[in-house]
Amino acid sequence: MEVIWQGMVEAGRLLATLDADVIHITLRTLQVSVTATLISILIGIPAGTALALTNFWGRNFVVSVVNFGMGLPPVVVGLITWLLLARYGPLGSLSLLYTPTAIVIAQAIIASPIVAGFSLAALQSVNPKLRLQILSLGANRFQYFLLLLWEARLGILAAIIAGFGGVISEVGASMMVGGNIRGYTRVLTTATVLEVSKGKFELATALSVILLVLSFFVTASLSYLQQRGRRA
Repeated sequence: MEVIWQGMVEAGRLLATLDADVIHITLRTLQVSVTATLISILIGIPAGTALALTNFWGRNFVVSVVNFGMGLPPVVVGLITWLLLARYGPLGSLSLLYTPTAIVIAQAIIASPIVAGFSLAALQSVNPKLRLQILSLGANRFQYFLLLLWEARLGILAAIIAGFGGVISEVGASMMVGGNIRGYTRVLTTATVLEVSKGKFELATALSVILLVLSFFVTASLSYLQQRGRRA
């Protein structure tokens, strides 16, 4: 308990004094996680919508793959991304390994199935009679999709919250493809692991507290939008 208390005190001191390293790591964490979440939204919501509203041969298999991807081990994603971005890999010429972009790619791969799976479930929960009503009122295809997404907005926001939670808490893939380079690719999760390995448990606890506070404020903001949408 003493270590936890000292870590909380250290977290307050680091934030109060605007410690340059901690501020940089926190901003890098926010930048990488938000970017990866946005990419997963652009991939996951259209994919979940397509699976929810269309029938085709092999659809059940694709849905199974999406559900499997929701629990994909981050270290496996990190390894696959590393092999793709390594110098001798198919994307090695892009020189993205051990850069923030590599972390974004790995985290987007982790979050996209989560967003897609939740979006699929949210759209499938919409009353089928409502779909017929929308079409009977003369809505075109684009309007039809927008109205369905609006009706499923609470589930869609839950998908975004789950996707963000999946990436901001991720450590294995980020460390594998980012390298945990100080001042460049180090984020709060990888910095915490580093400080634990060095035996600096108070600093590691402080970084964990900052990570929890950052995650809470972002999640609380999305939850506010979700509940505001429910009242609307």
